[in-house]
Amino acid sequence: MLALYKREMRSYFATTAGYAFLAIFFAVSGLLFGLFTLVINRSTDVSMYYQAMMFAYIVIIPMLTMRSFAEERRTRTEQLLLTAPISIGEMVIAKFLAAFTMFLGTLAVTALYFIPLSLYGEINMGRSIGCLIAVALVGACFIAIGIFISSLTDNQFTAALATVGVLAALMFVQFLNSLIDVEWMRNVISFISIASRYGTFTLGIFDYAAAFYYVSVCGLFLFFACRVFERRRWA
Repeated sequence: MLALYKREMRSYFATTAGYAFLAIFFAVSGLLFGLFTLVINRSTDVSMYYQAMMFAYIVIIPMLTMRSFAEERRTRTEQLLLTAPISIGEMVIAKFLAAFTMFLGTLAVTALYFIPLSLYGEINMGRSIGCLIAVALVGACFIAIGIFISSLTDNQFTAALATVGVLAALMFVQFLNSLIDVEWMRNVISFISIASRYGTFTLGIFDYAAAFYYVSVCGLFLFFACRVFERRRWA
């Protein structure tokens, strides 16, 4: 599994995928950070910035996951993976960890923004760390969903567009609550919404129920990806 993880990490920088992800991230991240902390809020509160980044990741994260398995199918190297001396679960986890490492690297960079921001006032580190944890959990969910969708197709762009669509639906479904008066439907929407669980973390409170939800969603979609390859291996 470690060899596959290393291969995936190298592949991000052997092609333009990794560089494109980093370039777009830094451009979008810098713009949103300045906009939500220095222009709109005029404060050291970073919760709205990270919330905006979650929506930006709808488009950015599929750049990491779209080639995970779609490229393997297109180049016909998928059979080499399926016959390699590793389990399907290890194969999927290695792909996930490589993409998650890239994501965490960019998230760590955003923590450096706190240094110049501290010149404008005192930063509430509890709330800021809560935002970082929440975005890391959301990012793990997004990556797992993207890897599952990538396992279904041999076209990178199809995988990217489908991932964007699914992530957008999971993030924006919360806004339907303002249009629905039926209580049980509102509860269902709140349950499946990824964005609705972000708020508690911005208060500096670790929400165990929300963390369990994010980890469960991540595990569920990685399990789905494993099932796709189990069926394909025996087909």
